[in-house]
Amino acid sequence: MYHLSRRHFLQFAGSTLATLGLSQWDIIQKSHRYAKVLAQDTPRKLALLVGINQYPNSDRFGNLAGCVTDVDLQEYLLIHRFGFHPHDIVRLTSDETPNKQPTRQIILTAFEEHLIKQAKPGDVVVFHFSGHGSRLYDPNSLQNCPNQIVNDQLNSTLVPADDGQNGIALDIMGRSLFLLMSALNTENVTAVLDSCYSGGGTRGNFRVRSVSGKEFQPSPEEIAYQKRWMEMLQLSPEKVTNRRCRGVAKGIVVASAQRDQEALDAYLGGFYAGAFTYLMTQYLWQETDTVGNAIAKIAHNIKSLSSQVPLADGDRNRPIYFFNRQVPPADAVITQVNGDEAMLWLGGVGRESLEAFQPGATFAMANDGGQNSGKLELVSRDGLWGEAKLVERGGVTSLQPGMLLQEYSRVIPANLTLRLGVDPSLSGEINLLQNAIAALPRTEIVPAQPGNVPYPGGVQSILSRVSADSRRELQRDGVANLPAVGSIGLFTEAFVPVPRSFGEVGETVVGAIERLEPKLKSFLATHIIKKTLNAGASQLNVDVSMHLVEEPEQVLARTTTGREQASQESVYPNRLPVQKLFQFRVTNRESEPLYLTTLLIDSTGGLVVVFPYLYPTSNEGMRLDPGRTLTIGDPKQLRLQAKESGTAEALVIASRTPMERAVKTLVSLAQELNRSEGALALREPVEVVGDLLADLSEERSIAAVRARRISTAEIATLSITFEVS
Repeated sequence: MYHLSRRHFLQFAGSTLATLGLSQWDIIQKSHRYAKVLAQDTPRKLALLVGINQYPNSDRFGNLAGCVTDVDLQEYLLIHRFGFHPHDIVRLTSDETPNKQPTRQIILTAFEEHLIKQAKPGDVVVFHFSGHGSRLYDPNSLQNCPNQIVNDQLNSTLVPADDGQNGIALDIMGRSLFLLMSALNTENVTAVLDSCYSGGGTRGNFRVRSVSGKEFQPSPEEIAYQKRWMEMLQLSPEKVTNRRCRGVAKGIVVASAQRDQEALDAYLGGFYAGAFTYLMTQYLWQETDTVGNAIAKIAHNIKSLSSQVPLADGDRNRPIYFFNRQVPPADAVITQVNGDEAMLWLGGVGRESLEAFQPGATFAMANDGGQNSGKLELVSRDGLWGEAKLVERGGVTSLQPGMLLQEYSRVIPANLTLRLGVDPSLSGEINLLQNAIAALPRTEIVPAQPGNVPYPGGVQSILSRVSADSRRELQRDGVANLPAVGSIGLFTEAFVPVPRSFGEVGETVVGAIERLEPKLKSFLATHIIKKTLNAGASQLNVDVSMHLVEEPEQVLARTTTGREQASQESVYPNRLPVQKLFQFRVTNRESEPLYLTTLLIDSTGGLVVVFPYLYPTSNEGMRLDPGRTLTIGDPKQLRLQAKESGTAEALVIASRTPMERAVKTLVSLAQELNRSEGALALREPVEVVGDLLADLSEERSIAAVRARRISTAEIATLSITFEVS
């Protein structure tokens, strides 16, 4: 859905959040460590979860949409995945009662009373904050710490719901959080901060969780609060500074973005949530005892939504004790029961797949051994909430809250459309756009609305005319190859320019739509086929890896199917040098043949078939026998080479049954282009993907269906996202 021209890989450099005592740490290690700390078998687990959507309506603050959802995401994860008791979790959110509103005083009091006073050695403590972040002048700022990148006398802060006035802010400074964490009587502490500072406002259809604070001073109450805690902890200002320079006070601190980056409130298909919190918690529903390649996918998923680079700090070498009981991976959990009917929380479903969980999708109940017993069918869904009914008992006497569920089948609507947002820069030409877009299949334009959420129903891309202001903003964000002021082109939902989508200055909107027609068709086809992504849920056993031709033994990227994919400890760079020949290896670990096709999506959104690559092809030409490995990109047959920088993605689709309709369409296209070999750029990608989806679904013989049912037992769609540089 998102096609990015710039993305930065996670670095292993020193801290850019020294003011919080943070040092950068790869998200792969971070998420693994977070999961392991939470899973320790300890006497008690305590959590304080803060989510602030509502802020005073002032120039400094704007309301957010996804912070309360972040608290929901964490709460259900902690209860049903990591064994927290509901009574040991305190929620402070904008929609709670007055005594649980996330004001400065209530947050600090809850931290002291619920966490500091109750935590004992060996207990697990979680503090989560979702809301605005800012920066204040720090009279005790860190200066010249090792690995410190900036010395600007500013301290990152958490902004509570009650705003200060007259130049005084009620923010909770990073220095205060450091002291509070120091006071905890346990080392098993995790703080997750989904907030940032970078100027505020919106990015496309996303809301930035940041506010300006350079002109604000800490409140006298904040300075006095820090002084009181230093006295109780018997720490001098010099000792506090030295400890902050060394790192976090205790445990792990996770920040959703670097010090100067945006942390985004993202629209995720029917609901808003923090991009980071959603992707991290969704991964942790799938997490097993080891990390492997699955956690690397989180980093790439974050980059597909935002350029934010998560940071974390903590003792990576500290021994960790776990539950004796292994909790099976899950896509959903039963939260309420009424006979054979149940309410579900779908916190483990990936954002690309969520739209495919329509009425008729099914879940299998997973027992403690990870084996499936009994099935539920989805009746309705609203965001991450679903209603389901028991359709196969499978030895289950009754439904119970807390039962974990795994996907068995999904239902992809046959009429999925591409929603193209229209930026306010083109608001005066809506009628022309409506007429121009009418010729494109299954594409609709969505005019921007006033307020914090320009496109309430979400969009897959945004059409905009570049202004001087927007170009300066892109330049500030470090975007390379900036489009010219006055040119019309496409942006991602997070307002990142799509490479090669901008025309000449002075182009009309009608001309722009005509020029962009092939790209918009590719976007729609990609939007459709990505609804089949199911590497974690698929019951097929398939392995895909990516290599340089000149270094065939070095793995650049890898993904596998199945619930055990997270057990792989290796982490791969997912980076491809520009101009280098590369190849994919697909291994069928099943005991029967599989039928394959492979698509490449380049940084401009173009869709290319790279397997099959010999024409005319047949079902046998797409067959991979059991135990065999297929190489896609042998230079003697097919040269795969990335010629420019950007982000690309490979989709490998495997099926137990032949892809007959797709084969006929590809053969016809190859004949039309007079091609007998090589990669095949799709002129009508929606038609090809439609035939492919028909081949993969259970309704193969039905000419006109309203939805396609895709079974995890029959197909696997795997994705490898990689950076070309």
